[in-house]
Amino acid sequence: MTTSPIERAADQFVTALAQWRVERGMTKKQLAARMGFDPSYVSHVEGRRHKPTEDFARRAEAVLGAGGMIWQRFQEYDELRHARGSALHRDPPVPVQWLPPGTGLVVEQEVAELAYTDGAYRCRVRRDLYNAGVEPVTRYLVKIAVDRYPHDPAGSNRHHRENPLSFEEMDVEARAGEGSAAEPMQWRVKLDRDAAKEIWLLFANDRGQFPLYPGERTTIEYAYTVGEEKWGQWFQRAVRLPTRSLTVRLNLPENFEPQVWGVEASLAAEVPVRTPLERRTEGGRAIFEWSTDAPLLNARYRLEWRYRGADAPIYDEIGPPEPVLPRASHRMRGIGIIQRGSDLLRQRARHFQLPRESNAAQETVTRLLTSLGRLQDLHEFSKGVGLAATQIGVPVAAAVVQPPEYDAQPIVLLNPRIVGESTDCDDQYEGCLSFFDYRGLVTRPLRIDVEHARFDGTRVVTSFDRALARLISHEIDHLEGRLYVDRMTPDAKLVPVAQYQQTGRPWDY
Repeated sequence: MTTSPIERAADQFVTALAQWRVERGMTKKQLAARMGFDPSYVSHVEGRRHKPTEDFARRAEAVLGAGGMIWQRFQEYDELRHARGSALHRDPPVPVQWLPPGTGLVVEQEVAELAYTDGAYRCRVRRDLYNAGVEPVTRYLVKIAVDRYPHDPAGSNRHHRENPLSFEEMDVEARAGEGSAAEPMQWRVKLDRDAAKEIWLLFANDRGQFPLYPGERTTIEYAYTVGEEKWGQWFQRAVRLPTRSLTVRLNLPENFEPQVWGVEASLAAEVPVRTPLERRTEGGRAIFEWSTDAPLLNARYRLEWRYRGADAPIYDEIGPPEPVLPRASHRMRGIGIIQRGSDLLRQRARHFQLPRESNAAQETVTRLLTSLGRLQDLHEFSKGVGLAATQIGVPVAAAVVQPPEYDAQPIVLLNPRIVGESTDCDDQYEGCLSFFDYRGLVTRPLRIDVEHARFDGTRVVTSFDRALARLISHEIDHLEGRLYVDRMTPDAKLVPVAQYQQTGRPWDY
């Protein structure tokens, strides 16, 4: 039996919805609750008993963070549905950006400009904020990352390790409000690495505090400087909050003869931006600008360029050659990672008594995160990386795991234990910071359920899939006194890292 194009489009929408719901580990009932619908509504849509509406598609896209795939499938279906002449019966219009329940800050407009002057780039970002939540906002997180050789991650890591970005050279400034009413904002360091910084912009200064209360609006503007020897030829904006409008602008010397193009990156793909860049010339400057009134949540929009002028700075695609380094295990030992052979790696870690030992737990997690930052400056972990407290000489049940995704926050595990796992498994090569000269093939479940504690003593169960399931299983093994070699088959051999072929690549699923 054949189906019409509109029926096929509806099937593709339902398939995308179900796939992303399963990917996010949600039941139909849970998804309906997050979207603000009756519990049976998602079942009716997935069962094709109800037609999807624009409002439903926007809410599903916002809650599941599908990188635009659910919304794209709905648009394909909607175009076919209304091509039949039923334009008079379109669904009622919905807001451009649907706000999921519990939404806090909304960026009503962002304008980000990067300007080159006298051997340095000055980045200036302006955001119009609306507090759509129920609590006052007292601080705003800003993430700054540089990548001198984006096509050579290892070379870039070496370059920034030898030439770290410093707050002194960045000359950070920030303010909130408009015109004469603008207030300077104090800022506090959250993360300080060679090529990445995170700072809290505080709605406060020496004269007092000025929180952004629910229902109120304000404008914040911040700026910082990075020398051309540390900045690669790209300028990227990540949409981490619901955003209604985004403008990205490059301001470059005209005599550099810049050629500029735009890229949109999501969870699903990396494609050229959907509308052309605009270019104008003002006072010997070439200004390139790109805007969108519908930026996707969790998407990244990037402008890249190359210089063709004789007076322009020279940018190499590849970083300097790698120097001869000591063995990986020696480098790990040098930053305090206990190596294989230590009795501590074979002991079961002691659980914290929470909340009574919450201060001790927080101190341990701080030490782990500090060590994790040093690790990431030392080596590129494209598969993600984890660190257990026993590996830094602290025999307590705490671990941190950095997911492989760019900009993802570390996962903190206190007193963890696996309470469920899938029957589906796969084999992947693993490494261990405690004997980093080798890799070994290990079988692990594709999904695990982990019960773990918060600092206040409450316990929660979190499900992890694929790469995260493997990383977290590895760290829980450490806390139970096991190493991954204990899980290898008797005939399996360790592979020297010099012979390992998957360095710098994520696990393949």
